[in-house]
Amino acid sequence: MRERRDPIEEAADDSMDLYDVATWNIRTPLDRASSIIWRILAGSARLAIVLFAFLLLLGIGGFAALTDPQIGLLTALSAIPAIGLAAYVYSTDVTSSEPLSLLVATFLLGVLTANFAAVLNSVLSPYFEVLGFLGTALFFFLVVGPVEETVKLLAVRLYAYTDDRFNAVLDGAVYGAMAGLGFAVIENAIYITRELPNEGLDMGLGLIGMGGGITAIRALAGPGHVIYSAIAGYYLGLAKFNPGNRGPIVVKGIILAALVHATYNTTVGIGSAVIGALTGLSGLAPFLIYVLIYDGVFGLFLLRKIQKYRNAYRDAHAPASTESDFDSELTEFE
Repeated sequence: MRERRDPIEEAADDSMDLYDVATWNIRTPLDRASSIIWRILAGSARLAIVLFAFLLLLGIGGFAALTDPQIGLLTALSAIPAIGLAAYVYSTDVTSSEPLSLLVATFLLGVLTANFAAVLNSVLSPYFEVLGFLGTALFFFLVVGPVEETVKLLAVRLYAYTDDRFNAVLDGAVYGAMAGLGFAVIENAIYITRELPNEGLDMGLGLIGMGGGITAIRALAGPGHVIYSAIAGYYLGLAKFNPGNRGPIVVKGIILAALVHATYNTTVGIGSAVIGALTGLSGLAPFLIYVLIYDGVFGLFLLRKIQKYRNAYRDAHAPASTESDFDSELTEFE
C-alpha cells in the first residue's frame, strides 16, 4: 500500500518548502528535543516491559536453572530437541544470515515474556477448572494458545522486528523460532523445578533416575513451541512488509499458531492413550509417538511455507535469460 500524503504535498513540486505545513523533518532545536523525548519514551516503554518481565521471572523462581546445577543440567538436556529445530529453521533462511546479537536478544526476550503467560494462565485457570474437560479445552483455546503465542511474538516485536537487519519476510520465522526456544527453555526449567524432589541428589545416576522422566517429557514438548511461534513469526514478517494490512496479518498468524498449540494441548493425553491401547505400549512410548506425529504434521506445514518462500526468492533472483542464450540453445545440436 502506497504511503498516504497530504493533498498539498501531492500537488506541490519539489521547489516548495512544506515544512510544518504538510511535511516535517528535524530542523529546529525544539524539533530535535521532541525527537529525543520521543525516543526516550519509546525506549522506556520497552525497558519497562522487559524489567517487569524480569521481576516476574525472579518471583516465580525461573532463575533456578542458573543457580541450581541439577535443574540447570536437566533444563539443558530438555532443550536439545528444541535447539535443533530452531537451528534448522535458522539454516533455511535463504536471504542472509541473521546476526547473533539479534538471535540472542530474541531468545532472552522469549525467556522473559514467557512470564506474562505464566501469570495469566495461573490467574485464569481456576475459572475454567469447574467445567471439567470442556473447561480445560476452553482454557487451552481461549487462554493458553492465544496468550502464549502473543507473548512469544511480543519477544520478536520488542527488538528484532524494529531492527533494519530484519529485512525479509522469512526473518520472522527465524526470530519466531528463537522466541519459541526461549519460551520452551524457561517453561522446562519451571516444570523441572516444581517436579524435581527437594531432597539432595548427586549429579549422577540419582539425578538421572529422578529427573529423567520429566526431562524427557519436556524435551518432547519443546519443539512444539518452536513450530508454533515460527508460524506466527512468519506472518509477523509478512506484516512488516505489508503495512497496509499489518494488523489482520499479525492476527492471522496468532490465530493459526494458537489453534495448533491449543489442539495439541487438548489432544495429547487422549491421543497418547489411544496409541497405547492400539499398540500395547506403555510409559513414555505412546506419548513420544503422538508428539512425533503431531509435530511432524505441523512442522511440515511450516517447512512448506518456508520452502515456498525460498523457491519464490530464487525465482526472483534468477538471472534473466537473454536472446543470445536462446540462440545458443537453438544452435547447440546443429
